[in-house]
Amino acid sequence: MTAPLHPSKPRPGDRIAVLSPSAGLPALFPQPYELGLRRLREDFGLKPVEYPTTRKSGATPEERAADIHAAFADPEIKAVMASIGGEDQITVVPHLDAGLLRANPKPFFGYSDNTNLLLFLRDLGMVAYHGGSVMVELGRPGAMHPQTADSLRAALFTSGEYELAPAEAAGHVNGPWDDPRTFDAEPELEPADGWTWHQGDRVVEGAAWGGNLEILSWLLMADRVARPVEAHAGDVLFLETSEEMPRAEEVYRILRGMGERGLLRQFPALLMGRAKSWSFENRLGPEERRRHRREQREAVLRALGEYAPGTMAVFDVDLGHTDPQVVIPVGGRVRVDGPARRVFVTY
Repeated sequence: MTAPLHPSKPRPGDRIAVLSPSAGLPALFPQPYELGLRRLREDFGLKPVEYPTTRKSGATPEERAADIHAAFADPEIKAVMASIGGEDQITVVPHLDAGLLRANPKPFFGYSDNTNLLLFLRDLGMVAYHGGSVMVELGRPGAMHPQTADSLRAALFTSGEYELAPAEAAGHVNGPWDDPRTFDAEPELEPADGWTWHQGDRVVEGAAWGGNLEILSWLLMADRVARPVEAHAGDVLFLETSEEMPRAEEVYRILRGMGERGLLRQFPALLMGRAKSWSFENRLGPEERRRHRREQREAVLRALGEYAPGTMAVFDVDLGHTDPQVVIPVGGRVRVDGPARRVFVTY
């Protein structure tokens, strides 16, 4: 397999495209969006550039694809970042020009529904970055989490190996974006339990593949996952779940489908993000949140036991819909050192 391309990184002072390839939520919630733009400028030294659909609610898939093309084709743009996720980016991908994107590689940052574009770019042979969004991580009330900022800064500006570390405390409950008082203080954090290791008796190194589990299930249904499944042999799988908080049984069923496809057993290691365990529609208390995360972990272990019994797994990694959040290089190298209980990524 050809080595993946790491697109050139921006430097402070460069222009970075801010797009809404999924939901145009900057139009509905300007406060976290403007805060994120300000931090891009002041804390990261970058010059954000918006496009016609960045603040447009209800933009068509064709319009959003056109903005992606424009951002990648512009030689003055040195990186691309999503404003936020959504739920219909799967309709944008068929309108993308693979040749144009391949000819103009740029670092792309996003997660959640942006799993679509991240894996599309990986299939084109370039490394993309699962993590970082303008409205959530950069627009976090009070201040960016230091661990989030450190990982995002390393992924944006540097190359080479970066060690992930378990958070000592993590946030679960969010304030409403339409209430200005939300932004007066940082979100409350709870003590984190650290990582949980399963079969951590060896060292695995491979290219990262994965993303949001719900989005992956849609991609599998739409037959958008690259074939044959053996092409993923030796890759490191990473997964996370969203604020929709799928039940443990649904998590198991998605992984069961991956297992029946022969996909799950291709991965010798799995990084599983800390499960999002609170939403405005499902306001769980502390003990209920712990139970939700425990049941999801048990569902993953059940699927691994049935379809990939040799796979090593690390649970409650701070990736995806977590606070703090670390960036995972999709297509980049990941080294999972079980005996040392350490995880490294290559940005």
